[in-house]
Amino acid sequence: MSFLYVNENGAKIGIESNRFIVNYSDGLKRSVPRETMEAITIMGRSQMTTQCMEECMKQGIPVSYFSKGGSYFGRLQSTGHVNVTRQRQQCALYDTDFAVNLARKIIIGKLNNQMVVLKRYAKSRHVSVDQEIKMLNICKTKVCKCKTNAEIIGYEGQGAKSYFTGISKCIKREFRFNGRSRRPPRDEFNSMISLGYSILMNEVYCKIEMKGLNPYFGFLHRDAEKHPTLASDLMEEWRAVLVDATVMSMVNGNEISIDDFETDLDEPGCFIKRQGLKKFLNKLESKFRTEVRYLPYVDYTVSFRRAIMLQVNELCKAIEKGDASLYEPIHIR
Repeated sequence: MSFLYVNENGAKIGIESNRFIVNYSDGLKRSVPRETMEAITIMGRSQMTTQCMEECMKQGIPVSYFSKGGSYFGRLQSTGHVNVTRQRQQCALYDTDFAVNLARKIIIGKLNNQMVVLKRYAKSRHVSVDQEIKMLNICKTKVCKCKTNAEIIGYEGQGAKSYFTGISKCIKREFRFNGRSRRPPRDEFNSMISLGYSILMNEVYCKIEMKGLNPYFGFLHRDAEKHPTLASDLMEEWRAVLVDATVMSMVNGNEISIDDFETDLDEPGCFIKRQGLKKFLNKLESKFRTEVRYLPYVDYTVSFRRAIMLQVNELCKAIEKGDASLYEPIHIR
């Protein structure tokens, strides 16, 4: 299957003879068969013809829009996957034990995956992160006993602070950072993970929509204006596994350099340049396609992208039964 990323200003996407055609401003042309197209991501000021948009909606091909800096604007989508019955069940579970139990499981999974990623890179860089691992374990133990979402989110935040402190110790000196920063990212590392999280959010959102759930009815994250809280819930277990690990691999593997970034003096922040963006998108897409055996309920390898879909399927089962114990977040080893 094909996932099209268009990250050059001035490109025009159309459809001709059952093929998606991308015409770039420098005269180059790219062609992708309609049958293989699964999603389109547009980053920057590019255009799509009306005929192309109609075809995407008819075929259920999601089209997502980002700024050049990686800020997510929205998506073109059809209504073909709406499942009203499932959404009513989903909404009814908002302020129930189901929501707290599911939130607890998701954050325990997230903390576990953060520890695995942190230990992996600390070992490869020969640095000590004992204090950070200790705090993550404490937070994990505390979350197991939490009775409210507010408590869970509080310990998740404490764990995240220790995790990123440890991560900063494990990367090349020129990429080190002082904690998580957003809107805008203040350094190269935060620039990459912010973009990666936006792309991951879009992947999860798409899978949620395909199963007829409402991306804006979350369980861990409380209702928020214009924010898809269910997508935020389900991406938590994947952040360290997919995005953080990809960024760490690129930095420590010398696949990207400081020269691939720039600081915008008119709008303070650190942003990835065109060539750096191309490197990053290729690396992240390769990660999504990686085959793994982390899901306990299947006895064969699946790509990370397919694994996300299977996890959404499991959530649907849990919602239909009203039983959060039926959902098990991914735990990497």
